[in-house]
Amino acid sequence: MTMSLDGLSPAAVVEVIKANWAEFYTHLGQAPASELSIGPHLSWLLTGVPDAFLNVVFRTDLPTDHASDTVDEALQHFRSRHIARLSWLVESNLTEVARLLESRGLTFAEGGTAMAADLPAVPAEVPTPDGLAIVRVEDQIALQQWIEVMRVGFQIPQAAEKPLFELFAAVALDPPMHTYLALHHGRPIATSQLLVGAGVAGIYNVTCLPEARGRGIGTVITHAPLAEARRQGHQLSILQASRLGYPVYRRLGFQDYGRLNNFVFSADDA
Repeated sequence: MTMSLDGLSPAAVVEVIKANWAEFYTHLGQAPASELSIGPHLSWLLTGVPDAFLNVVFRTDLPTDHASDTVDEALQHFRSRHIARLSWLVESNLTEVARLLESRGLTFAEGGTAMAADLPAVPAEVPTPDGLAIVRVEDQIALQQWIEVMRVGFQIPQAAEKPLFELFAAVALDPPMHTYLALHHGRPIATSQLLVGAGVAGIYNVTCLPEARGRGIGTVITHAPLAEARRQGHQLSILQASRLGYPVYRRLGFQDYGRLNNFVFSADDA
């Protein structure tokens, strides 16, 4: 069932956004090297890639009687898996949970802005710089190029390139995920992904090489998965916007639904 913003309260939109994120992490959890844990109090994805976005507690509903034990057991497990960095998203009871996480050494790092847009209102076309082509990533050669651009764009260490490739080779080439690469005169320069889940189209991993920014390329690479979602008949798209990408998404019709409450675990601080 597809959804649209019409008739949805802001709180309902936030729930849909979180549901699509959960679908995205669950999809990445199908990779052989990933660990996906869906529990009554915590749900997480561990990939082992040294990046906080790819190791994440994406659902937190701590019990009132043994919250501290639940957090401590999880952190002990993350350390046993040698997780270098991890994001811990908190949706409710922020003050109480924040106090607990910070007492365990996690630091608050406000995440991106949750955004949503009605796909029929997104422009049918966007200006495309000369020499720019968007291709669907459908084989491992193109995926390797996608990984290299994505890694540089998100400032992930070069040592992570092999585990990144192994992770996405298992999940990125077939539906419900669609993966896109921008080529400028044949040179790989920007990335994006589409993950359809929970009745909406989620946009992920939008980035450009640093020298490609500010030239309209981010708009084009974001528009490609939006256009595909619209072709599939979907009405609503969601994403998580960084400060850098926020103006791009606003111009495409995305609206704000609040910032993320994110706490970062770092093995260096443990």
